[in-house]
Amino acid sequence: MKNRASEENSKYQLLQLENKVCIITGAASLRSIGYGTAELFAAHGAKLVILDLAMDDQIASQLTNHIETQVGKKIEIICIQCDIRNAADCDNAIEKSVAYFGTIDCLVNCAGIVKSEGMLSITEQDYDLIMDVNLKGTFNICKSVLKVFAEKQAGVIVNLASLAGQRGGGLVGGSHYAASKGGVISLTRSIAREFAPMNIRANVICPAMIETPMLDGLTDEQLDNVVAGIPLRRVGKTSELAGACLFLASDLSGFVTGATIDVNGGIHIH
Repeated sequence: MKNRASEENSKYQLLQLENKVCIITGAASLRSIGYGTAELFAAHGAKLVILDLAMDDQIASQLTNHIETQVGKKIEIICIQCDIRNAADCDNAIEKSVAYFGTIDCLVNCAGIVKSEGMLSITEQDYDLIMDVNLKGTFNICKSVLKVFAEKQAGVIVNLASLAGQRGGGLVGGSHYAASKGGVISLTRSIAREFAPMNIRANVICPAMIETPMLDGLTDEQLDNVVAGIPLRRVGKTSELAGACLFLASDLSGFVTGATIDVNGGIHIH
């Protein structure tokens, strides 16, 4: 028989998301935060649903093969093309996910786009696109998932916003991007307050300068100038952002809801 000490120690060796069904949006690119999160979640035993507008059979195969190679085991995963700007598309994707896995336990919403331009240069078309993807899209997919969570009286939402939504831009992204991400922060807090009595948690992460394709538009000089202002003197890794997602998605954060978690290397301490 195991003694009490060994039983206590064993609980710290459990996979944090074993058999949990986790939906992750915006994970088609292997360099994305969404992909990094999917890989870490798979390593911790999660069953995955990957939603992305760019999803096709080739991308789905590439994602699955890459994750399985990195974690060293077979994973349960489905990949669905979904335009989160469209509420019906979101509902359809969630219905497919429930039909396949039987339930949903967690949503991590990483889908988003960025445009860097001064306010006087922002066209109505650009403004609408940013708001539709970043804010309306987050609202749509959260609403679709919350229908499932409310019925089962349990669930976890992790939304990705941005430092830009806290400080009013200033790094990557214009005022429309900052406004959309500020909206994501407020939306997440509203969800947390409304659905906490149903045992549903919602938290938001505000990253800054993570090594993703969003940094590709910066010149080396621009990037060096930004890094010089980061106390840790480097940009973040997608795996480090994924670690924050894992904490919020798992029971490790069981009493955390409505929180804003900064993953920014110390560039914004408040």
